[in-house]
Amino acid sequence: MPTTAIILAAGEGTRMKSAHPKVMHPLLDRPLIWWAVRSARLAGVERIVLVVGSGAAEVRSYFTDGAGQGETVEFVEQTQRKGTGHAVLCVREALGSLQGPTVVMYGDMPLVRPETIRSLVSEARTHHNACTVLTMTPPDPSGYGRIVTGADGTVSAIVEDRDCTPEQRSSLVSCNSGLYCFCGRRLFDNVDKMRPDNAQGEYYLTDMVGILVGLGEPVCALAAEDYRELLGVNSRSQLAAATDVMRRHINERLMDEGVSMLDPSQVWVGPDVTVGPDTTLLPQTFLWGRTSVGADCTIGPNSRLTDAVVGDRCLVDESVIVGSALDDDVSCGPRAYLRGGAHLHDHAKAGTHVELKGAEVGRGSKVPHLSYLGDARLGDNVNIGGGTITCNYDGRHKSRTEIGDHVFIGSDVMLVAPVTIGDNALVGAASCITRDVPAGALSLERSRQLVKEGWADTYWERLEEED
Repeated sequence: MPTTAIILAAGEGTRMKSAHPKVMHPLLDRPLIWWAVRSARLAGVERIVLVVGSGAAEVRSYFTDGAGQGETVEFVEQTQRKGTGHAVLCVREALGSLQGPTVVMYGDMPLVRPETIRSLVSEARTHHNACTVLTMTPPDPSGYGRIVTGADGTVSAIVEDRDCTPEQRSSLVSCNSGLYCFCGRRLFDNVDKMRPDNAQGEYYLTDMVGILVGLGEPVCALAAEDYRELLGVNSRSQLAAATDVMRRHINERLMDEGVSMLDPSQVWVGPDVTVGPDTTLLPQTFLWGRTSVGADCTIGPNSRLTDAVVGDRCLVDESVIVGSALDDDVSCGPRAYLRGGAHLHDHAKAGTHVELKGAEVGRGSKVPHLSYLGDARLGDNVNIGGGTITCNYDGRHKSRTEIGDHVFIGSDVMLVAPVTIGDNALVGAASCITRDVPAGALSLERSRQLVKEGWADTYWERLEEED
């Protein structure tokens, strides 16, 4: 039978002190809930159900508006938050009883590895357990429920920390992680047996362990290899700690694959990013989204690339690149801004304080400094002088500028779109070009320079007399 994951994501997260639901706070460039969904999916879970509550609309929109990277999930709303067991009751009410292995996990546990979930499901299937509890052994077990096991390794009970006797508190070191794999049929056949007999008046999913044990059903524990992957996020400081763990994990993998980092603690790389061998990532570099960087590049310092494609042997220095592409041997920066589908072909350059928006820069062409090119196409071996601007917006419409091959544009030129500059043309500095320039032509647009000899000397003398 297919495996289902119920991911609990209804909590408000009051310790975050935020207008956003806790599970929507980002770890690297993805919200917490995305990491939980991703781990479940990579573990082979076919059906994913998110139990949402506080901030439900924000969670829903993330997955339905395309930001969730195409993940298909189902939603069940827990309008009244009455505990983890109540969340499972809401699932049954909305979807009916589920069959097959059913993983229950938290949406604020972003570090859980797919391998761990896969092992948990395999253990449950192999031994036909009614419930398999994933356990951990943290250095300080305070606050965690303790696992009581029998001589045969089966779980007999979970004792909450506040209910432990002094002897149990000192001897029981195996703790409940809050991640389970139930037999769906046996879970939903008996979920009605939970009772809110506690100070909070809530239904606790941990009670299902005692219920199943009382029915003679097998309940077993599986120890996690590393307790750190099961740490939840309940505050911003815990979010920072979890981010640091994931950052180190990703960076170590990249370095094992041949990527250099001058200071790995100052490099942040998202989970869907790829980086080629012999590339160096300098401090304060951020690679987000589905960015791809080729081999033998230098990225940074102080650079942020989001959904960017960078070829081989490129230099990106103190620059921001969003949704744009660099082919091979391209130089970008320092302090360049590429966005809106900008594309630099082989050996092109976007230099200091250059902004490109929806602009295509041909092979070997250069935009060295202090220029804005929007909605433009440059041919091969074009040189753009400093201060050049394509005036692409008239207040209502965007228009394009077309520049042919081997064109030289002087400094401080305004190209008022729509306009076309033919091959091998030359545009003089300080020109405002409003009409097409034919191939091989020179275009100048300047007012006549006026010179009045001696006028300045007279002006300064008059000022001195007035003082």
